[in-house]
Amino acid sequence: MTATRDDTPPSRRNRAVREPGFADLVVGFVGSVLVCIGSFGVGDIARNSTVAQDLGLSAIAYGHGKTLFGSIFWLGVATMVIAWVRLGRRLGTDRSALSVRTFGWGIVGWAAPLAVAVPVYSRDVYAYLGQGALFREGFDPYADGPAHLPGPLLDSMAQVWATTTAPYGPLFVGLTRLVTEITGDHVILGVYAIRLILLPGLLLALWAIPRLAEHFGASPQTGLWLALANPMVLIHLVAGSHVELLMMGVLVAGVALVVTGRHVPGLVVLGLAVSIKVTAGIAIPFVVWIWLSHIRARRRVEPVDVARVFASVVGITVAVFAVCTAVLGLGLGWLTGLGWADRIINWFTLPTLAGHIVTLIAAPFTALNLQPVLGVTRAVGMVVLAIVLVGLWWSHRRDERSAMAGMVWAMLAVLLLEPSTLPWYYTWVLCLAVAFTLPPWVRAIVVGVSTFMLIVFQPDDSILFYKLPEVLLATALSLLAAISLTRRDPLRLRRAVDWFRGSPDIPDEADRSTTSGA
Repeated sequence: MTATRDDTPPSRRNRAVREPGFADLVVGFVGSVLVCIGSFGVGDIARNSTVAQDLGLSAIAYGHGKTLFGSIFWLGVATMVIAWVRLGRRLGTDRSALSVRTFGWGIVGWAAPLAVAVPVYSRDVYAYLGQGALFREGFDPYADGPAHLPGPLLDSMAQVWATTTAPYGPLFVGLTRLVTEITGDHVILGVYAIRLILLPGLLLALWAIPRLAEHFGASPQTGLWLALANPMVLIHLVAGSHVELLMMGVLVAGVALVVTGRHVPGLVVLGLAVSIKVTAGIAIPFVVWIWLSHIRARRRVEPVDVARVFASVVGITVAVFAVCTAVLGLGLGWLTGLGWADRIINWFTLPTLAGHIVTLIAAPFTALNLQPVLGVTRAVGMVVLAIVLVGLWWSHRRDERSAMAGMVWAMLAVLLLEPSTLPWYYTWVLCLAVAFTLPPWVRAIVVGVSTFMLIVFQPDDSILFYKLPEVLLATALSLLAAISLTRRDPLRLRRAVDWFRGSPDIPDEADRSTTSGA
């Protein structure tokens, strides 16, 4: 019998498996599964719920059971960070290491276990449900806090927010009401329903980020790596269930539409982003310069063009927001809720850091209460922020690329100068920074900060910002992760392993060049 050669082309799945970096995607998926498993012991479990007892699993949430599941959780976090760093190092030397399609499916694979995890790092998802239930029962979440409606949802949320009003836009508040109309006061069903309305943000980002990166000549794979494969983003936004997941996807989709010339649809989408969370509005003024630069590429810009573009940008976004507000029927009460962010105190924004430094310097001479000092430093920070935002907008009017850079810098300025910031806020910058080819040292900083934010914020909603040993350990691990992005085996563990096994020393590249040149 004559053997015949198989000319059947390999399937798409087989091609994906053979792509460089696919093994790292598998490692990251394993880490995500471990995070999911561990979350059932150390996450923000719904309070006053008997589900764990009914299933015979209550022992995993305390004592030795909690210790075991905590170890599984942190092993999963470390595994995801290692896989992420390896992917980033590979993409740094080979921009085509993974196809966009394979990388996108890999990110979906990482997110899938997190979508069924117990909420971690924050109890905000319970606050969303509490505000939605409040609205369902006829209260105004922009004027009344969840404390007006005692029950399992109120019990499970962080009590610091029990008396505060909702700071979210009308579209998101309406969605939370819809969820509680369906799930009632059932906490666990409510959590998974909230995730269902947030996960489209991930899908929108998977669509928009490669397009935004390609439009500006950046690597779409590196963009996906920076903003979506980032374990801080996935764990905080998917497992933590934050509104930023939805806002990020809608925001970057709107910007992607605008830069590709679909200005009106893009502005409609950006108006929806503002209706989810007002921070998205920082991007809208820069659309003026992008639109004008597109006109300039075809012909000379006339004064009537400037007037028309200004009117369109303002009119479309205001109209979309107005429709969402009218449908909700609660007016602009969300403005009051924006002030509650002052209750969050951590030294990761410049005004709060300045307040800590002032009280520390004054300590040998007089006892200054931190709160009044923060009132001053944060007020100064808001003034500086307003000036910086106007300056960035005006100075980045030259062309499309300049306007995009101004948009990114403006989002970063908000993070640094607002009263407080939280890890999931960094998605505002990351999802837009994908438009640029960032130098290795910037990507290393992203890795370091992301790793730090996964450690000092704990899965049970506690914070280690003011515990020096833990902060030093987090800093050391974050530096190790950052250095590992640009340098393989920074601890020289390979040499120790080779020595233990009796293997001959293998010189580094620098040693080889020295030897060859001798």
